[in-house]
Formats: sequence, structure tokens, C-alpha cells
Amino acid sequence: MARAETKLDATLGALADPTRRAILQRLAHGEARVTDLATPFDISLNSVSKHIRVLERARLVKRRRVGREHFLSRNSAPLDEAAAWIDALRNHWNARIDRLEKALAEADDEETR
Repeated sequence: MARAETKLDATLGALADPTRRAILQRLAHGEARVTDLATPFDISLNSVSKHIRVLERARLVKRRRVGREHFLSRNSAPLDEAAAWIDALRNHWNARIDRLEKALAEADDEETR
């Protein structure tokens, strides 16, 4: 599998979970400590840490350490890559649908003559 596809798979896989999406949503407001991110979730800190590791592997979050504190921030590059892939797919199918609509309209015109 190509490297770009592997990165896209990791991004989409990470985004498939609502807890991970909620973590990313919180990070949209800026950097946060891991413990602060875990607070609103009704799961253990260990479980939140596992979700964060998935996000890190997908390059969706970056971690920095200051002493014993771990701070996370969002990395939007993988989201931009996924959005570009989705846009290309949408454009492909929209073009195909446009051609189909045109062919159907031409067929209707021929029938009414």
C-alpha cells in the first residue's frame, strides 16, 4: 500500500471514534494538558491515553513535555490531506453524475422528437 494511503487510513481510522473526535474538538481551542483533556470523559485516564496514542500515530496531535506534564496540540495537516482526498473523490463522482444527467437529458430529447 502506498504511503499516502496508509496515512489516510490512519487519519480516517482515528476519526472513526467519537471520543477521539471530541478530543480533537477540545484541542481546536488550543493546547491542553492530557489530564485536562481527560476530565470530561466518563472513562479512565488510561483509556483516554490510548485514544491519544491513536491520534498521535495518525499525526493528528502533537505532544510536548514540560517536566512531568504532557501537553497536546492539534496538527491539522492530516485533516487537510483527508479533506483533499474527499474533495477529489467528490469531484470525480460529480463529474460522472453530470455526464449521466446530460446523457439522460439527450435521450429524453430524442424520444420527444
